[in-house]
Amino acid sequence: MKKYLVLLLGVAMLFTVAACGRDDDEEQEHSQGVTDTTIYIGNTAVTSGGAGFVGQPFIAAMEAYLNMINEDGGVFGRDIELVHRDDGFDGDQGEINTWRLIDEDEVFALVGHFGTPTVSTTIDDLNEHGILRVYYGTGTTTVRNANATSATERTSFPVQPLYEVEGELMVKRAIATLGAERIGLFETTNDDVGREIRAGMERAATEHGVELVVYQEVGFDFNTPATALVAADVDVIIVGGNQFMVPGAILALDEAGNEAPVMVSYVAADASVVAQVAAVLDNFDVYANAWVNLFDEHDDFSDEYQLFRDTMATVQDGAYVENNFAVAGWIAAMIFVEGLKRMDPNEAITWENYVNAMESDLFEYGMGSPIDYRDGQRLGTQTLSLLQMRFEDEIPYLELVEPFEHIDDILAD
Repeated sequence: MKKYLVLLLGVAMLFTVAACGRDDDEEQEHSQGVTDTTIYIGNTAVTSGGAGFVGQPFIAAMEAYLNMINEDGGVFGRDIELVHRDDGFDGDQGEINTWRLIDEDEVFALVGHFGTPTVSTTIDDLNEHGILRVYYGTGTTTVRNANATSATERTSFPVQPLYEVEGELMVKRAIATLGAERIGLFETTNDDVGREIRAGMERAATEHGVELVVYQEVGFDFNTPATALVAADVDVIIVGGNQFMVPGAILALDEAGNEAPVMVSYVAADASVVAQVAAVLDNFDVYANAWVNLFDEHDDFSDEYQLFRDTMATVQDGAYVENNFAVAGWIAAMIFVEGLKRMDPNEAITWENYVNAMESDLFEYGMGSPIDYRDGQRLGTQTLSLLQMRFEDEIPYLELVEPFEHIDDILAD
């Protein structure tokens, strides 16, 4: 068990520790990370190396959103400052960074706690510690809680869909949309994403009476499972893996002569991934789930998405305007801020008061389906669409195939 430098003595003190170490003249009944002028939040996310293409836009968009809020006066007269540490997508380094953020940087909340390796490594200790967490940059099922009742459980607010549930719905959509009777799974093993998607697929395959054929990638050998799945002559292939593994799996399937349609997780629903697999899209169709809704009822950009585009056009020469990882970072910062705005400005800024504000009503945020945190629900987003990867005129994009549907409706007979 992690030895905390900041010990919280009992539930009563869990939510109302005095801010300190920020040169405050007067001690106030705020939780850590809150001063008279600033609310400090933090995350550990990969912004370097081969996986940096995900974390860089995510962090850039979080900072852009917070800068916009701060320029407008902040929240309750306080700026919101992000403290970011790079973990290289390494769970051990992510764990070290997490406790430095809590114990040394004394952040008020972890916002955008990022990546399956880090989240899976730290989730149990964080649940015991009880620091506020808003938006996990992963869909690992370890963050799921259908009945968060204790003080420490209630401080966790997942947003993204969960991988096990996504595995179930991919089987359902493979049957309903693509007419599949034999479904192949290309399961990656570098983290828990493949295992969790497989668990959901196995439940759905049993329920709906379809055959599931599974081959695993081991040691970044993509060719062996790709060749085996093509030889198995399945109707649809689902890649159970994160956005770093999906391109390698798809390219290996193409090299093996695949012609079956392929489905991938929502984490790979981005133009940067489409660009990496563009050469194969004339040989077979590739589909991805999506949980972010960028359009209004008139099929125009939603107001929030237009605000994102306008703001990100001023960041790094507009490099991230079309980037869905940037959209995710924007949403992470936005949901945290909207939770703050729900609070009573006359109350202390504490974890307890923040939690109560988040649980007070259905949470709607303008770029996805509403999330319900009431009655201890910590289930994340429950509504997804289906997109197809396209590459035309040197432009990678994703085209809507199936509209947004609630998970329960997709899985219903």
